[in-house]
Amino acid sequence: MIQLVFAQSIISRDKGETTQKLRFGILVKNLAYEKQITVHWAGVDNKWHQLPAFFSCQSGGGREQWYAETVYSSSVTERLPGTISFALQYSVSGMNYWDNNHNSTYFLSTDTGLALGANILLSLIDYNSLLPQSEIMQIVVASHWSLLAQRVFVRWTTDNWRTYHQTLCTLKGNNSIHKTQKVEPNPGSNKISLWTGHLRTRKAFKVEYAIGCVTENGEIWDNNFGCNYISSHNSFKLLTLNLHCYQEQDQDAKFTEITRAISEIDIDIICLQEVGEVRNDTGQGEWRTNAARIIRNRLRERGRYYHLYKDWSHIGFDRYQEGSAILSKYPFLRRKAAYVSTSKDINSIHARKIVMAQVYVPAIGIVNVFSVHLSWWSEGFREQFETLRRWADEEDSAQVAATLLCGDFNIKAGSQGYMLIVDDKEYEDQFLRATSPALFAEIFKETLPKREMYWADDDRIDYIYANKNASLHPVRSKVVFSGQYYRRVSDHVGYLTEFEPEEIHTS
Repeated sequence: MIQLVFAQSIISRDKGETTQKLRFGILVKNLAYEKQITVHWAGVDNKWHQLPAFFSCQSGGGREQWYAETVYSSSVTERLPGTISFALQYSVSGMNYWDNNHNSTYFLSTDTGLALGANILLSLIDYNSLLPQSEIMQIVVASHWSLLAQRVFVRWTTDNWRTYHQTLCTLKGNNSIHKTQKVEPNPGSNKISLWTGHLRTRKAFKVEYAIGCVTENGEIWDNNFGCNYISSHNSFKLLTLNLHCYQEQDQDAKFTEITRAISEIDIDIICLQEVGEVRNDTGQGEWRTNAARIIRNRLRERGRYYHLYKDWSHIGFDRYQEGSAILSKYPFLRRKAAYVSTSKDINSIHARKIVMAQVYVPAIGIVNVFSVHLSWWSEGFREQFETLRRWADEEDSAQVAATLLCGDFNIKAGSQGYMLIVDDKEYEDQFLRATSPALFAEIFKETLPKREMYWADDDRIDYIYANKNASLHPVRSKVVFSGQYYRRVSDHVGYLTEFEPEEIHTS
């Protein structure tokens, strides 16, 4: 149920300070979602510690890999843990499973370097699910002496194995081969060779790979127990939310909840509508009360920094300047606000101004984002959408990876306005595409009779639309402020969609 993959103890010295790092790779059977993996260890002082491990990746055969790490620093070497004893505990569903070297505990000598667990002959070390920002990814591999490894290599792909690359690893210096005097099955008794490879991933969004080793008896593999390793950039996350223009009773709690969600989910771009700003007696807006500004400033207090672009279109609820806004992690390359309605009368709620921003999203490319708030079908939706569509087309170019129209469209799914967009065949519903791909294909790729019936229980009026030729693929989409994940903050629930490049999902 639980098995040691590797243990590592490295001592380094820099400017009079000595540091000892302990790391553990652990393999567990995935018996339930809720689980706890703990490393129990003691140094030369015989004082036992509990070190929690954290999930790293899914492995083959219904297993998972977990990692634990701790670092101690001292100017006096004797104060470091030194040689350690340790055992691994797996707590799940009221049961406890152990890997404690058959009730003898494991030992790892001071500065042993790296040791492999029982029956582990070849293993990736320092796995990271995130690709580095640089265009080169380093791979570290450990091989057991018994393999008599002739070559170690990484076989990898960036396009789901339509093509692949093979990169040779180089054997590190003598300091990477470690011997101890402990007897088997102590992992420290292994003689381990370390190999490094450098993959030129360039601008790849995702890399899938496995480790191969050539021996006298053929090749052996570390392919994550059958499902390969995957490292990628974070998905591109976009949220749209109508703020309901200061109409909730506890605005402070509302802004705090929105800020918490953005921070915890780590959202890249947020499109906001009905962004309220108090209009004072002189007819001027009070910037300090702007809802988008308040959210941005509270994000800064959490160490999250976003760029803000906003504009207002009409007076809402008799005392607010009401408009739309875009918050973005990434600097704006371009930005623009424009009315899409015939009316520009600030006293009319059907005066609708849209804000647009262009950003460069790493590993995705240039994206045009529109924060949209349109009128109902009977109050000018058709004309407003056509104006918006023409504007979006004008902003498009061969360099733009995607155009996203996000916000409150004031049309129910399956309604006349919705079907206008479906039949136009230029923009597609990304929530539907992510959550119901079969229905999405039937609606947006086919012409079905009585299509309206498919949305009988779908009350959405907020959407994230992407242009048909966008090079983005929605991998997940969900409601955010429904009470399930985060409490209600508006009369709208907010929709989050996560995107990856379309090319990695094309078979």
